[in-house]
Amino acid sequence: MPLALLAALVIVGSLFIGRRLIFGQVALIPSPKTPATVGKFVAPPLTSQQIDDLRHLSTHMKDRQLAYLTVSKMPLDQEIGQIMMVEYQQDGYSPTLDTMIHILHAGGVIMYQRQINTLAQTKRDTAHMQQRADFPLLISVDEEGWNVHRLTNVYPPRLSARDIHNSKSVTVATHEGTKVAHDLLSLGINTNFAPDVDVSTDDGYIGYDQRSFGPTADDVITYAGAYTRAMQSGGVIASMKHFPGLGSAPKSTDPHAVFVTVKQTKEQLYHTDLAPFQHFVHSNDKMEQPGIIMSTDELVPSIDPTYIAELSPTFMTKILRQEMGYDGVAITDALTMLGVQVNGKHIGLPQAGVMALKAGNDLLLGSGSPESLQAMVNGIKAALKDGTLSKSRLDEAATRVLALKMERNLLPAVAPENA
Repeated sequence: MPLALLAALVIVGSLFIGRRLIFGQVALIPSPKTPATVGKFVAPPLTSQQIDDLRHLSTHMKDRQLAYLTVSKMPLDQEIGQIMMVEYQQDGYSPTLDTMIHILHAGGVIMYQRQINTLAQTKRDTAHMQQRADFPLLISVDEEGWNVHRLTNVYPPRLSARDIHNSKSVTVATHEGTKVAHDLLSLGINTNFAPDVDVSTDDGYIGYDQRSFGPTADDVITYAGAYTRAMQSGGVIASMKHFPGLGSAPKSTDPHAVFVTVKQTKEQLYHTDLAPFQHFVHSNDKMEQPGIIMSTDELVPSIDPTYIAELSPTFMTKILRQEMGYDGVAITDALTMLGVQVNGKHIGLPQAGVMALKAGNDLLLGSGSPESLQAMVNGIKAALKDGTLSKSRLDEAATRVLALKMERNLLPAVAPENA
């Protein structure tokens, strides 16, 4: 029997029975008043295959469908919160962070070196974050290696992407991916904003800082691929960056501080910069596919002369979604960066958040206080009210975020109450 029909029968059957439908358990028992003819998939015994299907472990079912069902039951504030990845300025867990997580429903938190001081302190803080959240959080860092090393107070330095490339060893790349997964999970961190899959020479901004796995797309695919497989097999979500590729940005530029323009032709961009993203999105190895793709704030006039990539529907929807076929979570880089500009002017978080969401991003990174987070929430509400942003776009984004949490076993894959 086709799985879609099986799922429909189970859901309909559960409604007749008047019981909550729970995936991940094997207790679907009809009420005494329910005739035995309701359906063979309602009353036990179930075959092992039917149990596996009901748990939706072996097919696409289902995380996405359950996530959408959960989103449909959410109050608006909670749904908007789930698409927010927040940061905080304090050295440890604080009332400010608690407000963003517990009151404003943030769906994720990014941590920096100043907040990762000891193993015990970090484990305590991340556990507290999860305890205070409505839904399990994506807790993230930028742990790339060498000087992008947020765990320096707890773990020794690790190899840079350039070191891995120069080793010419897939075994080295695999070892580094395995080790970073172990180290992050030991701290309660489940998401890494790595690897960089930017194709860059030493003359480029990314390559100069030793953050690129090589000067060719094949190099990046080989070594970043092995690193990603190992890290995700170890239980940490990989966020590949910086879409559509920062590799050709001059080394004197940094989108944190300046407006970045990339002069690649359309042909160069597709042949070089986009090639690793294209490969990983369509990889036959699930552990090599990106859990998240991070967009960046660079202007690529050959593709979109008006909007930086992370605010560009051309990049985030037409190229990433429609041409590449990527249907996973896309996250912005920090929307507070000075490179976030429109028509030569830096824009604030509320406007940037709406534009990024409308362009096709699902997670918005940048809020660092309850006030800035509330301003972003209010901006999205206003855009929904005046029609600038569609509710379906918000639903799609929140659904992708929750589906990722279910897929990576952060969030139990169960139907919501009163489904």
